[in-house]
Amino acid sequence: MPTGRELHFYCDPERDMPPEAEEIHGLTAEFLSRHEKFGHHAPGFQAFMAGADALVAHNAPFDVAFLNAELTRHGQPILACEAIDTLQLARRKFPGAPASLDALCRRFGIDTSERTKHGALIDTRLLARVYLELMGGQQPDLNLAAAAIAASAIAGAVPPAIRPARRYSLSEAERAAHAAMLSELKNPLWLAD
Repeated sequence: MPTGRELHFYCDPERDMPPEAEEIHGLTAEFLSRHEKFGHHAPGFQAFMAGADALVAHNAPFDVAFLNAELTRHGQPILACEAIDTLQLARRKFPGAPASLDALCRRFGIDTSERTKHGALIDTRLLARVYLELMGGQQPDLNLAAAAIAASAIAGAVPPAIRPARRYSLSEAERAAHAAMLSELKNPLWLAD
């Protein structure tokens, strides 16, 4: 589940902005030069990351290498948490399919209309949703029957009838097959002391 915690700042990269990069994110060297250097933000970044189990990033090795280089350059410890790479997750889950952030947003039906250029804050919000989908979807509550009743109550409708669970009786053949399978197990957990 997303935490709702966000940290966003611009910093002076202390270098020219290649036109190709500016085309992607729309940030000019002039705009960025009016902001503090990364060293100014490094302690706040470290405080934000303190206690984090993982950093989720798309092409994480690329981002983590830059972050660790800047942290080291400014006398700060490198990232101590695990880096989860959504690019690798996507490539494993959908081999051969496009795995860019845009492609994954399209695959999962995530609305990108708010984004006109790549930006750290909007891209991380999109990536959070992509990551949840890659991990099986956002599932804060799987009590679907209760959700259906609640939705009906909100709409003022009569709740749908919920069928009671049916009892299932094993046939003798199924019982025998199960017993045979259990007899082949070595050291079953339920018999351990």
